[in-house]
Amino acid sequence: MFSGVGETFATVAVWALPVLFAVTFHEAAHGFVAYRLGDDTAARAGRLTLNPFAHVDPFGTVLLPLLLILIGGIAFGYARPVPVNGARLRHPRRDMIWVALAGPAANLLLAVLAAMLLPLASSTGEAFGGWALRTLHVMVFFNCVIAIFNMLPVPPLDGGRVLLGLLPPPLARRYARLESVGLFLLIGILFLLPMLTSRLGIGFNPAVTLVFEPSQRLYDGIMGLLGIA
Repeated sequence: MFSGVGETFATVAVWALPVLFAVTFHEAAHGFVAYRLGDDTAARAGRLTLNPFAHVDPFGTVLLPLLLILIGGIAFGYARPVPVNGARLRHPRRDMIWVALAGPAANLLLAVLAAMLLPLASSTGEAFGGWALRTLHVMVFFNCVIAIFNMLPVPPLDGGRVLLGLLPPPLARRYARLESVGLFLLIGILFLLPMLTSRLGIGFNPAVTLVFEPSQRLYDGIMGLLGIA
């Protein structure tokens, strides 16, 4: 019993900082880029900050990752979306693309920085070094997951907003209607469909194919680029 509690605590200790940093930097990046492009909505809402408490969503940042760790060992989470008013941007269609890309770009930057710190962590003391190594590896992988997931071309995800900015206006208006059901569509594709295919004995899991396998390849690519085993 106590060993199980200890393992859970150790897993939470390793995942907590990567989740918090990833979702905080992701949302703050949206706000910073929007501000530079003319929209001060996030600043007026007090969201133009790297203070995690300004971005934490009680369910998405705390309860959901904790629940996923308890049942599967792999966390996923999100923060409160930073408010962006596209009408206040200098070039709304073009600038919204840059605002959307800012979140995943921030996650990729965090992944690279965490990977660059791995050699330093391996040279520290055994107890702290072990925790630091695991945490940094998780930080690299989790930021890859957040970046890949958010670039799925489904509104309201960042990839959906990029696609909306690239499509001709008539098609963009039609595609924008998906935003009202986009979250349910994602839940269906990434969570409910795998349960159905598993019951039917079909070896297809969209969450693995669309998110986790590309994230693993991105993780491997970052490690290989930096020459880290």
